[in-house]
Amino acid sequence: MNMQMRTSFRSLSALLALSAGLAHAQLSVEIIGAGANRIPVAVADFPGERIISQALTSVIRNDLDRSGLFRMVDAGSNAIPENAAIAWGDWRSRGADALAVGQVLPTADGRFETRFRLHDIQKQAQLGGTALLHSSSQLRSTGHRIADFIYEKLTGEPGVFSTRIAYVVKSVGRFELQVADADGGNAQAAFASSEPIISPSWAPDGNRIAYVSFQTKKPVVYVHDLAAGRRHVAANFKGSNSAPAWSPDGRRLALVLTKDGGSQLYLVNADGSGVTRLASSAGIDTEPNFSPDGQYIYFTSDRGGSPQIYRIPATGGDVKRVTFEGSYNTSPRLSPDGKSMAYISRNSGRFQLALMDLASKQTQILTDSSKDESPSFAPNGRMILYATEIGGRGVLAAVSSDGRVKLKLPAIGGGDVREPSWGPFAK
Repeated sequence: MNMQMRTSFRSLSALLALSAGLAHAQLSVEIIGAGANRIPVAVADFPGERIISQALTSVIRNDLDRSGLFRMVDAGSNAIPENAAIAWGDWRSRGADALAVGQVLPTADGRFETRFRLHDIQKQAQLGGTALLHSSSQLRSTGHRIADFIYEKLTGEPGVFSTRIAYVVKSVGRFELQVADADGGNAQAAFASSEPIISPSWAPDGNRIAYVSFQTKKPVVYVHDLAAGRRHVAANFKGSNSAPAWSPDGRRLALVLTKDGGSQLYLVNADGSGVTRLASSAGIDTEPNFSPDGQYIYFTSDRGGSPQIYRIPATGGDVKRVTFEGSYNTSPRLSPDGKSMAYISRNSGRFQLALMDLASKQTQILTDSSKDESPSFAPNGRMILYATEIGGRGVLAAVSSDGRVKLKLPAIGGGDVREPSWGPFAK
C-alpha cells in the first residue's frame, strides 16, 4: 500500500498534516451560493431595550439567511410588538410571505422575556408564537430557538440553528477541540493539548464527544463529558486506538484497533468495557459509521486493493461493498434518514464531497474544491459540514444535500481548522 493511501486514512494513522495557525476567534459565515425559490421572510425589530433587541433579531435574521432557504425582506426601522395589528397589504406589497414580530420585556429578577409571533402574510393568519425567558448571556441561544421555530413552521422540518458543531484547531504547538454554535459563534475550547487531537464524534445525547488524543504520545480514544468537563478512557490498547463512532443508542462505540495486528474494526461500550472484534481483514479497515437504525456499520477498507466503502452488520457477518465507481472512496457518513451516504471521492486527482442515494446507487459530486475531508450531516439532513482547504489553510464549509446552497466558514486570524462533527438536535 502506498504512503498516500496510508496518510489519507486520517482517523487511523493520525499523522495529520495540520498547518500552523490560530483560530480562537469564532468562525465567520459567508454564503457563496444560494438555492432557488427562497421563501421571502421579514423579521421586524422587536421593541425593548435596544441593544438586547438588536442582538436578538440579528441572530434570527442571520440564521434564516444563512440557511439558503429564505430571502430576507427589509422590515424597515420601526419596531413592531408581538400583539400589534398587522398591515397585511403593506407587507404583501413589500414581497413578504411571512412576518415575525416580537418584543423583549425586562423581568423583576433581572432577566428578559421575549415574546414573538409568526404570521402568514398571504393567508393573513398567525402561524404560532412563543414566550422565552432568558438572561442577557442567553441571547444567541434564544435567537437560535426562534429561528428554529420559524424554520419549522415554514418548511415543515426541524431547524438546526440551536445545534452545535465540534472541530479541531491547531495553533503553534497547541491543538484544541472546540465546540461552537452551528453558525460558528460562541466557540469554546473543550480540551487542549500540545499533541494532536483528531476524530471528534458527538454522542446522540449531545452531552458527550468521543475523540482521539495523542497526549500520551500514542493515539487513545477518550469520551468527554462537556457539562462536567471530565473525560475517561474508552480505548487504550496496545498499538493504535482510533476513529470512534457512536451507536444510535449512545451505549457503544465502533472504533479501529491494531492490538491484534492490522487495523481492524471493534465495538466497545462507552465506558471502555466489553471490547469485541467486529470483522477480520488482511487490509486496513477504518472510519466506521453506524447506520441510523443501528443495524449496519459502514467503513473504509483497502481489502479490494484500493480504498472503498463497505458495509457490515453491527453484529458482525458478511461484508458487502458499497462503492464501485472510481479507485478512491473514503469517509462514509450516513444521512439521518439512512437514505443517502456522504463520502469523499477522488476525481481526477481532486478529493471532493460526494453523495450517494443508497437505493438507486446514483451519486452526485457536491463541491468544486479539491481537498475535502471529514463530512458530517446536520441532524435534519439538510446540510453537510466538511473540512477543506482554501489558500493553503484548513477551513470548514457546508453544502446542502441537493448541492444548491454552499457556505464557507473561514477561521478568523489565519487559523487552520479540521475534523468537523455536527452535533445532534438540542435536547
